[in-house]
Amino acid sequence: MLALKFPGRTLESRIFMSDKRLQVIPLGGLGEFGMNCLALRYEDDIIVIDAGMMFPDAELMGVDIVTPDFTYLEENKKFVRALLLTHGHEDHIGALPFLLTEIDIPVYGTAFTLALVERRLKSTRCSTR
Repeated sequence: MLALKFPGRTLESRIFMSDKRLQVIPLGGLGEFGMNCLALRYEDDIIVIDAGMMFPDAELMGVDIVTPDFTYLEENKKFVRALLLTHGHEDHIGALPFLLTEIDIPVYGTAFTLALVERRLKSTRCSTR
């Protein structure tokens, strides 16, 4: 075992990386096409990657879109710091209007992706009025 010295710190105040855990929480898109959404949690900070939708199969008659289950994010919204968008396909940004109505967080992506998001948000607002 490697002994590390921290001048001016007691053993109790040491924080070892092995004591910290990164939690990877898939909220959708695992093993299917669409609904891509992943939460990364480290201590009290959550970063969300993508908020996609999926078009339903024929078995879901009357359903227009399927979105990830955002319950975990809603229950922990005080820890959610940001949403990172990988690209502008609907299976990665389609559920964004639903997420942003529940949680007010900054959204990051490329200029092109954010332009698509802005257009999507405007069309969603218009269609709900």
